[in-house]
Amino acid sequence: MSRGKLKGGIEAMIGFRPPTEVKLMPDPFADLLLRLRQEAGRTQEEQAEAINAVSGRDTMTRREISRYENFENIPTNHTIGHIAAACGVPFEELQREAKAARARKRKGHADAGEDQDAVKRRTLLGSATIGVSVAAEPWGRLAFALSKGTKIDSPAAAALIDRAAELHVQELNLSARRLQKTVESHLDAITTALPRAGEHEGALTIAAGETAALAGWVAWDLGEHDKANAYYKVTSQCAAAAGHPPLRALALTYSSYGALTPKAKVEFLSQAANDVRGHGNATAAAWVLGRHAEEAAAAGDEVGALQALDRARFAYDFADHTSEQAWVRFVTPYRMDSLALSVYGQLRRPELTSTADTAVDRLGDGLPDGGVVVLGDLASALLRGGDVDQGVYVARQFAAAAQAKPNTMGKERAAAIAALLPDSERELAVHFRRFAS
Repeated sequence: MSRGKLKGGIEAMIGFRPPTEVKLMPDPFADLLLRLRQEAGRTQEEQAEAINAVSGRDTMTRREISRYENFENIPTNHTIGHIAAACGVPFEELQREAKAARARKRKGHADAGEDQDAVKRRTLLGSATIGVSVAAEPWGRLAFALSKGTKIDSPAAAALIDRAAELHVQELNLSARRLQKTVESHLDAITTALPRAGEHEGALTIAAGETAALAGWVAWDLGEHDKANAYYKVTSQCAAAAGHPPLRALALTYSSYGALTPKAKVEFLSQAANDVRGHGNATAAAWVLGRHAEEAAAAGDEVGALQALDRARFAYDFADHTSEQAWVRFVTPYRMDSLALSVYGQLRRPELTSTADTAVDRLGDGLPDGGVVVLGDLASALLRGGDVDQGVYVARQFAAAAQAKPNTMGKERAAAIAALLPDSERELAVHFRRFAS
């Protein structure tokens, strides 16, 4: 046997690996960005998704994250803000380190002869072994501060909270599949920030719960029911931790859609109604009471349904929609029209005609966000009420609208309409069943 084969065989048996040269980061700031991502437990692709979730745009890519971490590029101050929010670190300190990095980059190769001891110190960034000499550097101070639990600043906290609110509006015009990754990435960003929340802990806990509730709703729409229930459970935990009952109402009201029995649905909604009593909860109460009216109508409780609907409309008319919980932004006039149509249609009430006229007038010539749900409920209401021709016509309009503007409510409406269509519309019924599956 040749010496080469002998050496190779022995090395293979003992699992030998030739020593590899340690690759050092080309700049302290690049190393810092790498450490922040690693502390969050994300891949480069996941880091890009988290930053996009905060920014509300899809411009960040895995390749760009790689360029940052290899000092091929330095993020702009605008992007630095999104990175800070996604990683739960102070914006101003991260911005200061980026500014220093830009100055170093401008010097080009002037620092190429930097002594190896200084270069090696960079590998300590963010580690538990960081020493006094390293902490004396600006980037070292930041790493040391982060390891000691630096608190997130107000701009970063506000960005996370505002983004949570925006996501609840996006569910009106995005499919569950498109929304899921964005919502879960944002929940990851808030979770990363919470250990450093400081004075913002309560607000960020509520934002985390709001985002988790929406993640549950999206999971339920995708048929991932166990996952949805887990999200609703953690939403209730956030509500308890923050001392914020309306957050539990959000989880309960979403849960009511998937409850197995009419009794369970009503129980969830009754508890939710208790959680949104009091000043500052009128819009939330309008939605909860409207859902209660829907389920009471489905159970044949006409008196209870009409009373709940009247209370819902009263609450909505007197609500201050700009100063209440962030997630109530999806409770629009179109959503209230939808609830009323659902109730009157199930009960076959004469008010259906005037309510339908009002809803169509409000939609106008275009189709606003939330209009798809109105069309779906209007089609169901007309079919239930016996106006088959009009119901089929609106159902076709709903089919086109749901295709153009898919949202998390469309599939449920499609399934309901399919069950109500006459035998002469079998092809349309098959289309709706496929859409709902």
